[in-house]
Amino acid sequence: MEETAKNTTEISDLATLKTFLAEEDNAQNVVYMSPISEICHDYPCILGIDEAGRGPVLGPMVYGTAFIPINEQTLLETLECADSKALNEEKRDQIFEKICQNQLKIGWGVEVIAPTSICNSMLSRSKYSLNQVSMDSAVGLIRAALERQVNVKHVFVDTVGKPEKYQVYLKSLFPKLDITVAKKADSTYPVVSAASICAKVVRDHALKVWDFRENVDVKEFGSGYPGDPVTKKFLVSHCDPVFGYPQLVRFSWSTTANALENTAYQVDWEEADNTEDGMSKTPSITAFFKMTNQKQARKRHDFFTQRCLTNNVDF
Repeated sequence: MEETAKNTTEISDLATLKTFLAEEDNAQNVVYMSPISEICHDYPCILGIDEAGRGPVLGPMVYGTAFIPINEQTLLETLECADSKALNEEKRDQIFEKICQNQLKIGWGVEVIAPTSICNSMLSRSKYSLNQVSMDSAVGLIRAALERQVNVKHVFVDTVGKPEKYQVYLKSLFPKLDITVAKKADSTYPVVSAASICAKVVRDHALKVWDFRENVDVKEFGSGYPGDPVTKKFLVSHCDPVFGYPQLVRFSWSTTANALENTAYQVDWEEADNTEDGMSKTPSITAFFKMTNQKQARKRHDFFTQRCLTNNVDF
């Protein structure tokens, strides 16, 4: 989990949450941790971990954490913390604001994992699966709480893959902590429910303030789930036949690959003929990028600047 430059906005309600998200670069991962109260330093705490947005083809995946002293955990039931999927958006927003209002007793944090980051991980030469992205984010949030001196005693995590294997993995990293990894932990442990709500609210509002740097005119794109008709329409109508999709789209998803196959231009790659000594007679690709007039500056095309694209290799 790599943090971006620190944002000075303190999130105390939905309005400041929107401000925080609007100020961030949505092509980069973003981490936020709420202020840590004295009682979270002084008293043993439980900490929950859950995510939102694992399945959608659009937008970020958000991992959330919530922590509270063991002797204050009845507050979670008072706040009506429950599995975020069982609550409507209005109720989730209300509970999130109550969590913010009770920051003297409860803390929370999130990592917003950008669609670009997800795709680059999953399509990298060295395989880096979505499960590993998820686990690394959870580990990062636990470490962030410990680094801020939260007195964590017991960690509860909604599982990714087999809970037994995941629990052993976390225990190897945090041998001094009690750790419980379980299926549907968000509906079993209120502290995981609180983490789930924070993650879901942040993802929902990240989509609402999404900045399309590609200058595309988007009126709506739906929930982001592949079965959503509005999302399907968006994928068809906002595909550039050469360059594909805006950064909102997870291009490593099979839904996207299928849409590209039907909409984008097809590309055939030819293999170069090799000589006997193994060297190709085909001119190097760098030859096509050499400037004939070194004094003449070349301006990058707007497409690349709008999408924040940079060269990994200088030609």
